[in-house]
Amino acid sequence: MKKGKLFVISGPSGVGKGTLCKRLMELRPLRFSVSMTTRSPRPGEEEGVNYYFVSREFFQKTLDENGFLEHAEVFQNRYGTPKAEVLQYLESGQDMLLDIDVQGALQVKRNYPEAILVFILPPSLSALSARLAERGTETKEMLEHRLNCARHEISFLPEYRYRVINNDLETAVAELTAIVDAEHCRLQDDAAELIEALN
Repeated sequence: MKKGKLFVISGPSGVGKGTLCKRLMELRPLRFSVSMTTRSPRPGEEEGVNYYFVSREFFQKTLDENGFLEHAEVFQNRYGTPKAEVLQYLESGQDMLLDIDVQGALQVKRNYPEAILVFILPPSLSALSARLAERGTETKEMLEHRLNCARHEISFLPEYRYRVINNDLETAVAELTAIVDAEHCRLQDDAAELIEALN
């Protein structure tokens, strides 16, 4: 059976990654990877849907057993992408989708070099600043911090295979969908099989 493909989406806060991933999954049969975390569930969050909620001890045990494709600590809580589940789905021919930060994406690339990394860019940093300001949830200091983080994250763009500029949502969705379709048309290990099948 042909293996599934692992698509990794990253980009600065406020660039629209969540919306793009949701739309992409409506258009293509991708399975969203559920992360493991040591933090407590928030109201409305479900075990196995939003996250796998585990103890710090279980998380550390999984880490010690090399059980994550990537992991990080954010605000005293630990997060990780369980390796076994992702690899199981890929082996069964299912495409997987990860929405993770740059640090996590580069870990995935090291641990699973076949991963397809896609960076979502804003049309400009001033446009990103305007989007973040529109939320009305950021202080001036928080806004500047997020923009500095965005500049830092964008500096890793050469590590990614594709970039999508989210200026117009429909155009960005179409480009993401085209990337998924193009990756399934790439000739890799199956070229000899295709030649054999045609003869």
